[in-house]
Amino acid sequence: MRFLIFAITFGAILCEPLLANESQKPNVLFIMADDLRTELASYGSAAKTPNLDRLAKRSMQFDRAYCQQAVCNPSRSSLLTGRRPDTLKIWNNGIHFREPNPNVMTIPLWFKQHGYETRCAGKIFHNWHTKVEGDPTSWSAPEFLHFANHGDDVAKVTGDMPTNFAKTTSGFGYEAVGICECRDVPDEAYYDGRVAAEAVHVLNEVKDRPFFLAVGFWKPHAHFNAPKRYWDMYERDQLPKLDFRRPEGAPEVAFHQSTEVLGPVTRQKIPTAEQAAEMRHGYYANISYMDAQVGKVLEALEKSGVADKTIVTFISDHGYHIGEHTLWGKTSNFELDAHVPMLVHAPGITHEGERTSSLAELVDLFPTLVELCGLPTSVGLEGTSLVPILRDPAISVKQAAFTQHPRPAYYDRTPTKQPESMGVSVRTAKGRYTEWRDWKSGKTVARELYSEADEPAETRNLVNESSAASILHEAQEQLRKQFPNVVNPK
Repeated sequence: MRFLIFAITFGAILCEPLLANESQKPNVLFIMADDLRTELASYGSAAKTPNLDRLAKRSMQFDRAYCQQAVCNPSRSSLLTGRRPDTLKIWNNGIHFREPNPNVMTIPLWFKQHGYETRCAGKIFHNWHTKVEGDPTSWSAPEFLHFANHGDDVAKVTGDMPTNFAKTTSGFGYEAVGICECRDVPDEAYYDGRVAAEAVHVLNEVKDRPFFLAVGFWKPHAHFNAPKRYWDMYERDQLPKLDFRRPEGAPEVAFHQSTEVLGPVTRQKIPTAEQAAEMRHGYYANISYMDAQVGKVLEALEKSGVADKTIVTFISDHGYHIGEHTLWGKTSNFELDAHVPMLVHAPGITHEGERTSSLAELVDLFPTLVELCGLPTSVGLEGTSLVPILRDPAISVKQAAFTQHPRPAYYDRTPTKQPESMGVSVRTAKGRYTEWRDWKSGKTVARELYSEADEPAETRNLVNESSAASILHEAQEQLRKQFPNVVNPK
């Protein structure tokens, strides 16, 4: 995947491309999933992801990559501009990133300005809740299936094609309209099948000139309605058992109301064990459906004749909870929401099947792709190039990764339209530390500390335990470098 990022044009420095063949600019195939935590087989998951496993075998796999905020718009705006949510002033889904930042540079726009054909199939920029549809100025042609509502991704079939329900829906979640559905329909009946077909078409159209092709899949985001054959890949009772425990000693502010999946609070019911198992099954089915669509695009790249000069990256915008900590969906600072998959294949640079435990952030993609492709770089980027790690997985380029999220999780839907607090979180090599700070005063009102050995379960908050003092001290130092405005906790 070929993804280059630049913030502004002033003070540019021209970098040499790192691919062996410098006669043509390297291409970028940038693939993004939605709501995918590290549930890939290459990460040790029970998910069946043969196509992404093959990509992992020729990529650098980052085992400790993190998003900057675990909800779509802030995360995507951050990684696509190379700037953190606090810099962009974007912490919710309802404000388009260009409203407070009208002239900010995006990755595809920078590529476009430097001679690339930039194209978009699927969800790359956040959409639907905002007034602006995607970011038209970033692309060389109109975006495809980029501005839609996940809830409208229902099976579309023609003629008299049967739509057999292999399993009864639970009638649960999304105001009891049925969040789980299993129908015997083609892949193209849903958004992602159509996104893959369009991506293959565009790839064949642009392969003879330098391109930046972004492919954004809508899954595994709910609804849990992948075609039947992907549900059939799993035996429900053989999937990992749900550990629903909340961390002992965790503050209430760390949690949220799971409205994205369970519906409005006034109508919510605690999922039964059967309903929880069905939703978890559906999440895994969605993953395998998305993986199959990725496979179609990767196969087209191999057939195109330009795979050897194309950088491929695969990421998710953030992680997800499927019942753990009693949470459904994202919008927390817990490891399951902050931790994301990241695969980078750079011909001539990455070695096959390498993994690294070095910390990385989604905001690092901009400078990484800039360096790989030899484009000018610029001031304003807040990430760090991961190219040294691509060359040597033992190298570390940063000591910490940062994630944050406000409370209420969707504060823009409240009468005040302002957060009550902001949770700022740091992941070090030894664990995760979070401070919850009052929005107006900056005073720390609650804290959490989890050790690396207790992740992702995070069963016990260690913030007041003397045995974890060294982990806490290191994490506090790192957190305050990034988020300095704080009243020191007592």
